[in-house]
Amino acid sequence: MTTPNSIAVERADDRNRYEIMVDGKLAGFAEYRDHTEQRVFFHTEIDDAFAGQGLAADLVQEALTDVRATGKRIVPICSYVAGFLLKHEEFGDLTDPVTPEVKAWLRTQLS
Repeated sequence: MTTPNSIAVERADDRNRYEIMVDGKLAGFAEYRDHTEQRVFFHTEIDDAFAGQGLAADLVQEALTDVRATGKRIVPICSYVAGFLLKHEEFGDLTDPVTPEVKAWLRTQLS
């Protein structure tokens, strides 16, 4: 396994996601939709070519740090983000519960 030269996480508002780049190549993303003051995370994916390098954790860490900076709150519908939050209590003050109402709203956004 080679060590990547550069890793960058960027918010791509036009695609409603955070993207992680490795040496300038898209390695993965965490998708969201904004619902009033909440950023609802619903899907995180890392390309198989970049698996096993801890990039999903790096991606979510940076994304949640950005959410804090924007003053929004986190709704972790994505199972990876939910699991990350269980291990990283420093984001607990920003986290709202996943409710049936938020799930129904997200379904309308994605349809």
